[in-house]
Amino acid sequence: MISKSYNVTEEKELVKASLSGDKKAFGEIVNRYQKMVARTVKGMLGDSVFAEDIGQEVFINLYYSLPGFRGESKLSTYIQKIAVNLTLNEIKRRKRFFSMFSHKANNEMHEFEIADHDTEERKEASEIVTKALLAMDPKFRIILTMRMLQGYSTKETAEILVVPIGTVLSRLSRAQEQLRNILIKM
Repeated sequence: MISKSYNVTEEKELVKASLSGDKKAFGEIVNRYQKMVARTVKGMLGDSVFAEDIGQEVFINLYYSLPGFRGESKLSTYIQKIAVNLTLNEIKRRKRFFSMFSHKANNEMHEFEIADHDTEERKEASEIVTKALLAMDPKFRIILTMRMLQGYSTKETAEILVVPIGTVLSRLSRAQEQLRNILIKM
């Protein structure tokens, strides 16, 4: 039997095949969207073991929730919603944990790469921006990550976060202001 090539297969076909038990089809979904999930999760949590765990959890949740996927939005939007929700839950969990055991909630700062570092100057700038992003309020950080780092449109960001477009625009404005203020203090 010749194995199927999923290189040109549409999302709907992959979802249908996955639901019928085709593990290769689900593997193809994971391959197609793992970088997107990693960018979202690492953008919110930094490059850490927590981020890797959440990334894996996204696809576990997808596997179990796939029967509920109605195809009203793109599969990438559905996966992104799972990633955002799990990441925000992890941030809330961390805040509760650190507030119980630490006076300073920023003790666990992890860095992630936001650009290729071909010079020492660029690496230093990236580290500063990374620390600033991690210091931001999560509801603003997710907007900046999705709009500025991942390139989602305002409409796509609103759909993924399930908020009105106006909310995305106002949070983006506030996020940019907050980032500017944090960077000035650094």
